[in-house]
Amino acid sequence: MNAKTVYHLGIKELRGLMRDPIMLVLIVYSFTLAIWAMANSLPDGLSNAAISIVDEDRTMLSQRINDAFYQPYFIPPQLITISEMDARMDAGLDTFALNIPSGFTRDVMAGRVPDIQLNVDATRMSQAFTGAGYIQQIVSGEVTEYLNGYRSDSDPTVDLVLRARYNPELDASWFGAINSVMNSITMLAIILTGAALIREKEHGTVEHLLVMPVTAEEIMLSKIWSMGLVVLVASMFGIVFVVELLLGVPVAGSLLLFFLGAVLMLFASTALGIFIATMAGTMPQFGLLLMLVLMPLMVLSGGMTPRESMPEIIQTIMLAAPNTHFIIIAQAILFRGAGLAVIWPNVLALLVIGIVLFWLALKRFRAFLR
Repeated sequence: MNAKTVYHLGIKELRGLMRDPIMLVLIVYSFTLAIWAMANSLPDGLSNAAISIVDEDRTMLSQRINDAFYQPYFIPPQLITISEMDARMDAGLDTFALNIPSGFTRDVMAGRVPDIQLNVDATRMSQAFTGAGYIQQIVSGEVTEYLNGYRSDSDPTVDLVLRARYNPELDASWFGAINSVMNSITMLAIILTGAALIREKEHGTVEHLLVMPVTAEEIMLSKIWSMGLVVLVASMFGIVFVVELLLGVPVAGSLLLFFLGAVLMLFASTALGIFIATMAGTMPQFGLLLMLVLMPLMVLSGGMTPRESMPEIIQTIMLAAPNTHFIIIAQAILFRGAGLAVIWPNVLALLVIGIVLFWLALKRFRAFLR
C-alpha cells in the first residue's frame, strides 16, 4: 500500500465533493441551521402553548386564574365566548380551552366542589399531556390561595434539595444542540462515503481506477480519510462556533478527547457507508437503504431517548452499533466532563466495531470492483 497514492486519491474525492453543490449545502445545513433548529425546538417541553378562556363567572377568582397563565409556558390567554370555543379548536388556534362556569366562585366559597371544563387538542401530543397537568396545578393553586387569603408554600415532609450540575436551569436546548451534532456526524459520514462511491460508478470513473496501479484498500482508505476529514472539520465548526459561541451552550469536558472519539466514529461510519453503497449500486437504492439504517441507528442508540427505557434485548443488540458507543462517549465527555479513565471501554468497543466494519466493507468492495 502506497501512502502517497492514498493521499492523491483522497484529494480527488475532495475535488469531486467540491463539484457537488447539493452535498455541500447538506454539510453546511447539518452543522449550522440543523443545530440551531434542534436547540430551539422543545418537543418534550411546554413552550408558548396557545390557550383560551371562557370566563362565565367574571369574578376576582376567575380573573386570578386568567392572570396565572404566562410565558414561557403559555402565551397570554384569549378571552372568548362559549360559541367560539369549538370553532377555534377545530381551526387549530388553541391547544387548550378552559371554561370557567357561572357561579364558580360562589360554589368554591360555599365549600362545594365545582367543575371546570378543560378541552385539549390532543393532536398536539408534545404539549397536550404536559400542558393539562400544568393547567390543573395552576387552577388548584389559585383556588387554594384564594380560599386561604394568602400565598404560601406548604412545608414538605421531606426536604429534597436538587442540584443540577451540568445544566442548572434544565434547559432542553443544551441537550438538543449537542445531540444534533452527534446525529449529523453519523448521518454525513455514511452519506458522503456512500455517495462518493455511487457517484464514481454513475460517472464511469470506477473503470478508470481499475486500469490504474491501485488496490482496493487504497481506494477505500482514500474515501474514508477524505470524507471523514470533511465531517470532522464541519463538526469542529459546529461545536465551537454554533454550539458554544452562537447558542452559548457550555462544554463540560475536553474537546480534544471528544474529537478523538469522533475520529473513531468516522472510521466506523465511513466504512459502513461504503458497505451500504456496494449493496445498493444506484443512488435511489442507496437512499432507500439509508432510511432502513439511519433511523434505527439514531432512534435506538440513546441520542433521542435514554437506552435504559428500551427493552433489554434492544439495548443488547444496539451495542453492536458504532454510534451507541459514540453517544455514550460524547455525553460522558460533553455533559459530565468524563476523562479517558471512564470512557475507555466504549472507546475500545468503538475501535473493534470500526475494524470489523472496515473488514466487511473491504470484502464487499473487492467484489464490487470485480
